[in-house]
Amino acid sequence: MAATSSKRVRGRTDNMGAPPVLRQPTDKPPFTLAEIKKAIPPHCFERSLIKSSYYLLHDLFIVAALVYFATAVIPALPAGLPRLVAWTLYWVAQGCVWLGVWTIGHECGHHAFSDYQLLDDALGLVLHSWLLVPYFSWKYSHRRHHSNRGSLERDENFVPQQKAALAWYAPYAPYIEGNAAGRLLLIAVRLILGWPLYLTFNSHGRAYPRWANHFDPYGPIFSDRERALVFVTDVSLLAVWFALFKLASAFGFWSVVRVYGGPLLVVNAWLVLIVYLHHTHQALPHYDSSEWDWLRGALATVDRDYGVLNYFFHHIADTHVLHHLFSAMPHYHAMEATKAIRPLLGDYYKFDATPIVKALWRETRECVYVESMEDGKGVFWYTNKF
Repeated sequence: MAATSSKRVRGRTDNMGAPPVLRQPTDKPPFTLAEIKKAIPPHCFERSLIKSSYYLLHDLFIVAALVYFATAVIPALPAGLPRLVAWTLYWVAQGCVWLGVWTIGHECGHHAFSDYQLLDDALGLVLHSWLLVPYFSWKYSHRRHHSNRGSLERDENFVPQQKAALAWYAPYAPYIEGNAAGRLLLIAVRLILGWPLYLTFNSHGRAYPRWANHFDPYGPIFSDRERALVFVTDVSLLAVWFALFKLASAFGFWSVVRVYGGPLLVVNAWLVLIVYLHHTHQALPHYDSSEWDWLRGALATVDRDYGVLNYFFHHIADTHVLHHLFSAMPHYHAMEATKAIRPLLGDYYKFDATPIVKALWRETRECVYVESMEDGKGVFWYTNKF
């Protein structure tokens, strides 16, 4: 192992007042996955169909109440500013609740909802298709993300670029990351378009020899045994699009946009934001094939605090380190399990309490590409210097 890979280096204090970054150790951890599991109370690994169903019904009740608000209350408000404010509040609130539904669908993909795989997949297909997420397609690529987190060659999403690949970008960097207006535009584009661009064009995904997307059953992302269920996913999404078409025909295009489209934009933005901030931080290493192993890669993520939204998001953001270690654990045990493993993980556990807006602004500026401290090999860290 390269000698410098074991150093925990403090980065500079940024001009927004954030404390210096303590880099995650990159030596092989002095603990094993089995030892981490042993530190967690055994009941945390138990899935309860009743408890999981409670959280789903809880979310669906709020969704239904908000739909009633959108279809019965908002139209009765005076036209103009009152309705505009009400629609904005509806979009934000519904988008947040939908992310909780998305999280439950994500748990179905990890077989964390119940002890019944068929039930998990059927429910996950329905929930994710409702949100225009290609359930099986994303389940497969997401599984490979979990298998290869932190690998520059094999990770599946938010794979950082190396400096050599951004030579074309260097002249524009001062006008984007280095400029407030440019950075704000980059953030807006990423939050609004990032999710559909990833699904359709594999933007910020793993490099494949040809065009890769989540809708082509014969694309390079999928193996032969996965192609049939990718086709099922496509049919399910077409059914949702047809349902939206029929709703637009019955109630009007703009009614569907207001009730469905607005929250969809919000949930997609939350998804990109959360995944981006999970895996993008100056304290997190990335590894090439000469250094990578599964445990160090799985640990190379950071928990974030979204305040009261942690509850509505089912703690997907503040227990993400635990999730990368034990992805089949239900979300309602994740807080207890995280608390149990933190003493064992020590400096290998990363939590950043920086307010989310501030963190997004900082990471967009500081984390542009990764470079190695050892002649382009081994361990790579985020930087922004061209």
